[in-house]
Amino acid sequence: MSFFFGFFIGVSIGIGLIVALARYESVRSARRSALAKTVAAFARMTVQDSRKILPAEFYPSWVVFSNRQKLNWLNHQLDKIWPYVDAAASELIRNNVEPILEEYRPAILSSLKFSKLTLGTVAPQFTGISIIEEESDSGGVTMELEMQWDGNPNIVLDINTRVGVALPIQVKDIGFTGVFRLIFKPLVPEFPGFGAISYSLREKKQLDFRLKVIGGELSSIPGLSDAIEETIKDAIEDSITWPVRKIIPILPGDYEDLELKPEGILDVKLVQAKELSNKDVIGKSDPFAVVFIRPLRDRTKTSKVINNQLNPVWNEHFEFVVEDASTQHLTIRVFDDEGISAAELIGCAQVALKDLEPGKVKDVWLKLVKDLNIQRDNKYRGEVHLELLYIPYGMDSSLKNPFNPDYQLTTLEKKIKCGNEAGEDPILASAASRKNVIVRGVLSVNVVAAEDLPAVDVMGKADPYVVLIMKKSDARAKTRVVQESLNPVWNQTFDFVVEDALHEMLILEVWDHDTFGKDKIGRVIMTLTRVIMEGEFQDSFPVDGAKSGKLFLHLKWTPQLKFRDP
Repeated sequence: MSFFFGFFIGVSIGIGLIVALARYESVRSARRSALAKTVAAFARMTVQDSRKILPAEFYPSWVVFSNRQKLNWLNHQLDKIWPYVDAAASELIRNNVEPILEEYRPAILSSLKFSKLTLGTVAPQFTGISIIEEESDSGGVTMELEMQWDGNPNIVLDINTRVGVALPIQVKDIGFTGVFRLIFKPLVPEFPGFGAISYSLREKKQLDFRLKVIGGELSSIPGLSDAIEETIKDAIEDSITWPVRKIIPILPGDYEDLELKPEGILDVKLVQAKELSNKDVIGKSDPFAVVFIRPLRDRTKTSKVINNQLNPVWNEHFEFVVEDASTQHLTIRVFDDEGISAAELIGCAQVALKDLEPGKVKDVWLKLVKDLNIQRDNKYRGEVHLELLYIPYGMDSSLKNPFNPDYQLTTLEKKIKCGNEAGEDPILASAASRKNVIVRGVLSVNVVAAEDLPAVDVMGKADPYVVLIMKKSDARAKTRVVQESLNPVWNQTFDFVVEDALHEMLILEVWDHDTFGKDKIGRVIMTLTRVIMEGEFQDSFPVDGAKSGKLFLHLKWTPQLKFRDP
């Protein structure tokens, strides 16, 4: 009897355990299914949905939804910690900017140093915040903060002039608006989540300040105020303006890869300008151009002045170091030279380096504007013609670079040059020691035809011919005259021996022949860059200065070896 009772109890308990286990598994499966649905729902949830579920009053004070609330919270926190930021930032500015002030010190001064430097009691205000998605990746986060500051700093510069005058100069009434970039990189698995912070002034929208001599007038020394203002702006540009960045290590480590490094070289050929605004009352403007990537005195290039000309031809070559091709621009400003007075701006233009294809020459005409930031003035101020070539460091050495003199060397020329430098071939080295290889070639120009020339005769026709001019050598040639035609066909070929193809230009002037004189219809100006790179090409070119018309040309370049006597 006990056996059967025990057996019954054991079976009952076993069945109960099986049922309980099955039920547990069913409940567990239902919970897991519900959890999966919940996770999926959260994945689809928007910010508006989260606001409905959990109103803003239940969040901590630093968790907000709108950008305006974020900025208010950030500005409030900065106000509280500003005294500590002031002390640290003042010392940082002194240590970093003072050496640069000394580097850019005007020649009229013997020394330029800070005697006092505090940022005052008014903290900057952040007016915008954003995350730069295209530059933020798994390795770091890039943030930009737009800042406005109308501060009350106490900044005093002690200057000593070459004539023995010592002046304490106060920097007052500073007004600044700009965008700072913060890079948190590299990201690490330990607190605070990043190894270092890099900061830089990404964009300087406005910088105003006033200089005042303590106990005197700055105007007592002519030109001193302008020289100091220029020095301060150069120091800011060279110390913290993007792509320059300052690195603050947070965790121990090697952050050399975060430092600014040049990326490549930009070759710029300033070719010409056309239809510039006339700034002179008598005569025409005397234009010159200022070209730069970073507006520092030692990195700014200035062209020669072309007197009394609204269609100047410069044909000058400049070279610039590129630090960040993705964000930097080439800027050109065209001025009218006023002699002893300050030059007057005719117009300016910019080219984004990211728009250039590495290793490929880009031929551009840029329309000049009054201001690059505020383009409200639609007045036509003229155009400027540039040829641009960006060569990143480390690019294939076989790349054809028409701005590099070595590019045009033949195999024999390169052998002679290498032999001369390395001393490997005594015969070639001996020849090269007596004579230096220079560039030479033959340019063949076939003036094919013209189309749709404007009528300049009384009878509604023209008697056109073309004058070909090599600008540097002044070699000239002329086609025959085609009588009474607005669509003349010449098909004449002219050969020019070119001694310096990199700095030579071809000018083709279209004239109308008359029995008692001649009238200029227009002209075509071109460098030899394209024909050097392509060897041969055929194309049509608009006739500048004419209401209509195109000139059809076929050009061919044949490099030749030439030696220059010592």
